[in-house]
Amino acid sequence: MGFPSRSIVFLLALVIAAPAAVETAIAQTRVKTETVAPPKGAAAAKSQKAAKAEAPADIIRDLARLPDKVRAMRERILEAAKSGDPNKVVTVMQSNEVMPVFSFGGDKDPLAFWKTSYPDSEGIEALAILVDLLESPFVHLDKGTPQEMYVWPYFYGIALEQLTPEQKVELFRLITGADWKEMQEFGAYVFYRVGISPDGVWHFYVAGD
Repeated sequence: MGFPSRSIVFLLALVIAAPAAVETAIAQTRVKTETVAPPKGAAAAKSQKAAKAEAPADIIRDLARLPDKVRAMRERILEAAKSGDPNKVVTVMQSNEVMPVFSFGGDKDPLAFWKTSYPDSEGIEALAILVDLLESPFVHLDKGTPQEMYVWPYFYGIALEQLTPEQKVELFRLITGADWKEMQEFGAYVFYRVGISPDGVWHFYVAGD
């Protein structure tokens, strides 16, 4: 996977996700809402700085701890992503209860977005990242709340300064050194993450904050 392209997407995500832009994106369709309240996926995909200040999330490596519906959705996404056909991933997204958040910039077509983000691979790199995420350890966030979510990778649920040397090795399997520097400046992990709610609904595969 091309490191430069990942860094470019990371920078674009941060620019797009400036406070005003985030409000606009939520208002129209981060996962598709009107002007009422942020949808479940959008709220869970937003900034996690405050949450991490409370208590570190439990890092989960055992897939047996996933609810059956979450495990089934993860397997569907993985199968589609590993096929190398972005259209199969889009099909899973479209068959979902809601369209998962894939961009904070008002993009309507995930396939077009991935191809634009990763033109050298015709969007295939987005699938490779998706596989890497879902095969990594995860966290179970906001238990017992409307925002409850299983999120990959676990870095999204803990503060960067809490990472051990071993965990940093796992992190650098997903990001570049340039990404790391930018995340430290921002104060949180904001590279791609995947969120699936306990009922098996896929809510997001997005980068940024």
